[in-house]
Amino acid sequence: RPGRRRVCSVVVTGHDIEGLWDHAPSGHLVADPEGRILRANTTLIRWLGYDRDTLCRKSIGDLLTAGGRIHYDTHFGPLLRMSGEFDGVTVDLVAADGTRLPMFLTANVKTGADGKPELLRITALDATDRRAYERELLEQRRLAETEQARVRVFAETLRRSLLPPVLSPPPGLEAADFYAAASVDDIGGDFYDLFPLSDSVWGFFIGDVVGKGVDAAVTTGLTRHALRSAAGFHRDPGQVLHNLNAVLGQKLGIGRNRLCTVIYGNLTKRGNGFDIDLASGGHPPPLLLVGDGHAYYADTIGGQAVGITESPNFVANRFHLAPGDTMVLYTDGLTEASTGVGRERYDDEGALLSFARKHTPASASAIIDLIRDLLDSLGPGVEDDTAILALGVPGQCS
Repeated sequence: RPGRRRVCSVVVTGHDIEGLWDHAPSGHLVADPEGRILRANTTLIRWLGYDRDTLCRKSIGDLLTAGGRIHYDTHFGPLLRMSGEFDGVTVDLVAADGTRLPMFLTANVKTGADGKPELLRITALDATDRRAYERELLEQRRLAETEQARVRVFAETLRRSLLPPVLSPPPGLEAADFYAAASVDDIGGDFYDLFPLSDSVWGFFIGDVVGKGVDAAVTTGLTRHALRSAAGFHRDPGQVLHNLNAVLGQKLGIGRNRLCTVIYGNLTKRGNGFDIDLASGGHPPPLLLVGDGHAYYADTIGGQAVGITESPNFVANRFHLAPGDTMVLYTDGLTEASTGVGRERYDDEGALLSFARKHTPASASAIIDLIRDLLDSLGPGVEDDTAILALGVPGQCS
């Protein structure tokens, strides 16, 4: 009738219960407190391939591998006696023909009126599919780790190919460098170099290509080659950058990665120091640490990045490095590192110049070591690759 609930009931007889136990989709066995098997259901007997009488003359340990027996004796058995149960233990049971059968075991203890164990009740669930799944996961993980290792080796090899294997400073100049990769799996676009152009003139540059990955690496390699080639024909740093802009303006099939910031310059020996002629295309300004204890930025404000327009504006500057002076060139991975305070970046309030004033005068190698420590202190805040190139004239001996 409407509004009346139908209630279905099934009467289960003792025979039905016995059949459920004996032919359950899982294996069951009962053992005495010492682990001797007293009874097993038909499902488990069929899985193991023993006849009933033979199986009931064995102990639980006889059904386990050597390793499984050790674990049972040292871990699972004591756990069962102490807590009265264990759940989801994975073992291999050994069938009559020696085949290993992956199983999940669940067990509990029946105690008597005196609280002492009377029987061990164990259920076994076939774990073959689960074990195969786990093996597949492990294999996929191994393959992924292998592939990741290959990617890291590839990235490191490519990264090294885009940096000078050694710096070649002229006599009387100290050069030091440092490159910090923000990710071992990816390739940034930071680059730098120092190389001779004649007996008295050396070229140098530092830059940062927009983006990451293979396209950025292709542009970086092309940029380094174009700068070195143009430097051999032009002594005007601004003209060298215009040549690079023309190269990157071609249809290269590398999309937005054609944009980069860069400083190119020449070092010319004069007296006991070096004249610096440089041009900047939108790159962070060089930092000058003077031997008398002062520090300031070289004025390169207003230059445009290479690759933005066909006729970019580059800013030139000329100064002299005297004994005790050091010039530090860097990429924005340093200045734009997160401090961990909101969205604050390291150099938002002029921290880099304050840092330089605190440590000037400093040799090229000394300031590189100090900046390396600074980057380490920023930890995960350094989210982009960072390149540092320091060129210094050693101080006069007193």
